[in-house]
Amino acid sequence: MSDKKAAAVARAIGIDTGKNTLRLIGLDDKGAIVLREKVSRGQITVRLANVPRCLIGIEAGMATHYVACELTALGHDVKQVPPAYAKPFRQGHKNDFRDAYAVAEAVQRPSTRCVPVKSR
Repeated sequence: MSDKKAAAVARAIGIDTGKNTLRLIGLDDKGAIVLREKVSRGQITVRLANVPRCLIGIEAGMATHYVACELTALGHDVKQVPPAYAKPFRQGHKNDFRDAYAVAEAVQRPSTRCVPVKSR
């Protein structure tokens, strides 16, 4: 399945942040992975600009407020999940894609408390 078509059916997207790159995992209605991508920090808005409105969970951190504001401006519902709340959803050893998957799972739960996005 191509990435463009896969992103169109993603219900929730989890983003794990790094210094220069972000890891994206997109989940469909059944929880299956339909998007798995590594994107540079500067290209995240370009990559998600044409994706239909969806729930995006981003791992909360010092530099995520700016990214969250940019994605909110695109029309997405963005929530910042603290890493401690995403940890129970991680399967196996820690790596960036598994962290993104855990964030995507955690953001879909109604009981997960999220960090509010700071305004500019």
